[in-house]
Amino acid sequence: MPNTDPVKVYEQGLTWIKPSFLWMMYRCGWATKEGQETVLAVEITREGFEWALRHACLSHFAHGVHADQAAWKRDLRRAPTRVQWDPERDLHLNPLPHRSLQLGLAGDAAQCYADEWTVSITDITERARAVHALVRENDLGAAENLLPVERPYPAGDDLLAHLRA
Repeated sequence: MPNTDPVKVYEQGLTWIKPSFLWMMYRCGWATKEGQETVLAVEITREGFEWALRHACLSHFAHGVHADQAAWKRDLRRAPTRVQWDPERDLHLNPLPHRSLQLGLAGDAAQCYADEWTVSITDITERARAVHALVRENDLGAAENLLPVERPYPAGDDLLAHLRA
C-alpha cells in the first residue's frame, strides 16, 4: 500500500478514476475531444479502490466536513487521493439531480493504481462511438442497451463519512 506519512505533500498531477460511463462521455465528448479520442475501461481491485476512498480528501472546501479553509488546504496537500462529486449525466450528457464520485490519485496512490490495483484494461472506444451514434439517431432505447451495467457502490458510511457534510 502507498506511504501514508502525514507530512508527505502531494502536489503533482492527478490521475482520475471516473466510475460513470456517461460522465466519462461528457468529459471526453464521446471520444471526440483532442487528446481524449480513446476510452479505456479500467478494472481495479476493491481493496485498492477502498484504500483510495479511505485516504481521500474532498477536492473543495465543504462546511461541516472541514473545520476551516486552512484545515482543508492542509488535508488536501497531504492526501494521496481526492474526491469530487459531479452531476451524473443522461444520454444527452445533460446533468441529472444526483452525483457521481470522481477519484483523483497522486503520488504513491497513482503508482499503486498502475502497478498493483489494476486488474484489466479494455478499450471501449468503439462502444462509446456506437452509443453516441444511436443517441444522435435518437434511438435511445438501443443506446441504453449498449451502456455498461452500473450500480451504486456498496460503500458503508465508515468509508465515505469523511467525504460528506
